[in-house]
Amino acid sequence: MEKSIVYGLDYYISQMPGAEETDAKSCSPLVLAYIGDCVFDLVIKTRVVGRGNRQVHKLHEETSHFVQASAQSFMMRTIQEHLTAEEHAVYRRGRNVKSVSAAKNQSITDYRRATGFEALIGYLYLEHQYERLTRLISIGLASMESPEEAGEKRPAQDKGTGKE
Repeated sequence: MEKSIVYGLDYYISQMPGAEETDAKSCSPLVLAYIGDCVFDLVIKTRVVGRGNRQVHKLHEETSHFVQASAQSFMMRTIQEHLTAEEHAVYRRGRNVKSVSAAKNQSITDYRRATGFEALIGYLYLEHQYERLTRLISIGLASMESPEEAGEKRPAQDKGTGKE
């Protein structure tokens, strides 16, 4: 059997020089959000590219729609009811942390909820809970595609102005 099927990407990342296992439980909420932002961005970009080869600008526009704080906040509201007590605690720690940077073109509520969302994604990634991570992201993405079922108004798509 091929190694990539047996081991997965995390195995190969761990084999890179200088790579060490990270204890997610000892990471600060901002560190979890830092890695969670990257992981979520990769998931969304992979999804967008999978929908067909297009100009990079078009790919970026579609990606931006999902990775902005208002969209992550919207998805988090749907995801919350599916969280375990441990996951909710990680989200809450991320949401309540005081960030160094201010929210750009987003409400402080959306920005903080998005930080909690990213912290949760980072935590699940570092804990190697990939199935759970993809399940929660799938629930969030489904709410973006079908906001009427979630009973909420979907965030407006950014048209390059930086505002909703």
